Amino acid sequence: MSQQSYGEILQDGLWTRNTALVQLLGLCPLLAVTTTAINGLGLGIATLAVVLGSNVLVSLCRHWIPHTIRIPIYVLIIATLVTTVELLMRAWFYELFHVLGIFIPLIVTNCAIIARAEAFASRNTLPRAVADGFATGLGFAACLVVLGGVRELVGQGTLLSDAHLMFGEAARGLAITPIPDYPGFLLAVLPPGAFIALGLLVALKNVIDQRLAQPAPATEPGHPAATAPD
Repeated sequence: MSQQSYGEILQDGLWTRNTALVQLLGLCPLLAVTTTAINGLGLGIATLAVVLGSNVLVSLCRHWIPHTIRIPIYVLIIATLVTTVELLMRAWFYELFHVLGIFIPLIVTNCAIIARAEAFASRNTLPRAVADGFATGLGFAACLVVLGGVRELVGQGTLLSDAHLMFGEAARGLAITPIPDYPGFLLAVLPPGAFIALGLLVALKNVIDQRLAQPAPATEPGHPAATAPD
């Protein structure tokens, strides 16, 4: 079986086998954190860093990791990276860290991360592992941001309302209010709203995939496009 090209690896992580929309992994933080786009962006970047770092370390050490204890070693690598990310966020983005709370250390339990370490990074070279980790993490982060943005817009009528949590006080001006005097829609920011919004995103992806999979209409005989030029 031939290896995937780098383009196919990126397409799989970002779209075809997207962690959140296709494999439906990591749903606990995906649904709980995404009340705003910034919350989703913060957790998405943290998850991306852990996926990428674990893929790199597992790929580099794959020849020295005993097969019988590979899973505990993968978990140890992931836990070390998550602890590092947690300490960095506590030091530099404390308010955002406080908002995300327990879901930062819970990155360790994200099945998608250990799945990529086992199924891909442990069997491929460093450049390919980097591409896979980046695509997988970016695909998951994009879902977090989109879901957070949709829930924030529908629930509060704003976008990027908490940008200062990540970018500092100067970023307060980034907040926009597309719908002035919007009374809000409480369901969108509650847990049921997260399930509904995720279901709509999954349905939208399936519709797009079906449209893309449809063959182009055949040209009818006698149509000018089917007539060979003189």
